[in-house]
Amino acid sequence: MPDVSVGSRFRSWAYALRTTNPPPDGPIDTITRWLVVTRAAVLPMTLVSGLVAALLAVNIADLAILVTLAWARGWPVVAFALAGFALSVAYTAPPLRLKKRGLGEPDVFVVWGPLMVCGTYYSAVGSVGWDVVLASLPYGLLCTTVLMGKHIDKIPYDEPLGIKTLPVLLGEARARVATRAMMVGFYVLVAAAVAVGAMPWPALVVVLALPRLTKVWPYFRRPRPDEPPPKFPVWPLWYAALAWVHVRQAGALLVLGLSVGALLRVS
Repeated sequence: MPDVSVGSRFRSWAYALRTTNPPPDGPIDTITRWLVVTRAAVLPMTLVSGLVAALLAVNIADLAILVTLAWARGWPVVAFALAGFALSVAYTAPPLRLKKRGLGEPDVFVVWGPLMVCGTYYSAVGSVGWDVVLASLPYGLLCTTVLMGKHIDKIPYDEPLGIKTLPVLLGEARARVATRAMMVGFYVLVAAAVAVGAMPWPALVVVLALPRLTKVWPYFRRPRPDEPPPKFPVWPLWYAALAWVHVRQAGALLVLGLSVGALLRVS
């Protein structure tokens, strides 16, 4: 690779991290390839799931035990870890290949929702109640909308190959309806969690993401365009990008609300 400036490399890394694609006109080095191959752009979803659990656990237990989880909490920590590993592998690996059987979307919901949040919470506190399970559902559902969008985008490619993702099984129109229902379900579940005390009331700040939802909503009501808008960076992905725009803001607001709730409890 020819010598390139540090600034060009940083721009390439930022592009790959933002879009999951290599830059069309920038340097593609080892780090850029790694960011693309590992789908590092979805890392914020993983971080938010962990933060949801950690913020729910504030002032309940000493988070220093996270250094020695298995020793401190016993076999359930190992069970959570193995379950996450098994579901991650089973998503595409034989013999289950959940993605090809319309089960990839439920897999993502379970991993980024109950499994990750409840597993992290249990590791910090040593127990998991119904309230934590309920609190884990909204963000898991939100993350699933990104995968639904991606699989709607890939229907023309997956269907001929016999890859029966949930959007392939539902058909594009019904899949778009299901994705919109999941987006709305996020707000309903947050409100329910607050109503029963599973989340602190500041979590309702997520309603500030509703204007973002109203912007992407109309696009999910109609087929995607034949050509991408000018400078659209992730084509042929369309619905996945729209869902991610909503998830990014709604997830950040959820963390903000839980942070405020944690501070109020501590003070």
